[in-house]
Amino acid sequence: MKQRPKWKMIALSVLGVLVIIQFYQPGSYVYHGRVQATDFIKVYNSPKAVSKILENSCYNCHSNNTKYEWFDYIQPGRMFIELHITNGKQYLNFSEWSNYYSGKQERLLQSIVTQVEKNEMPLLSYLWLHPEARLTKDEKQALINWIKDKK
Repeated sequence: MKQRPKWKMIALSVLGVLVIIQFYQPGSYVYHGRVQATDFIKVYNSPKAVSKILENSCYNCHSNNTKYEWFDYIQPGRMFIELHITNGKQYLNFSEWSNYYSGKQERLLQSIVTQVEKNEMPLLSYLWLHPEARLTKDEKQALINWIKDKK
């Protein structure tokens, strides 16, 4: 029996693993189009312009309504995406806003302002695949001003 080169066996093994892990899809936070009563937008009755900014640039990772793209289901990237979403929601979940005590809400509002001012959010790695989430100067200023008025 003819022996295959070692690199072919390694390549076939890697390919096999990649095919198999496509069947593993971690839990998801699927977009349902509903805004809960506990949601940040509902609690503050935010203007449509601010709501749109938040939904386009923040809610995919920081709410219970994630809109997945087709490429978000491809492993191993899917595991990385789920980790990002889980971590993002642990820090701030706009869908659960009214469940936070007032001190935490104040800290989160300040954190949002600071991170938007410093261009730390949305994350650069997110913007590579979702360029529509990039905030313009006007959007940043509108969001920052509106949040500062809430504090």
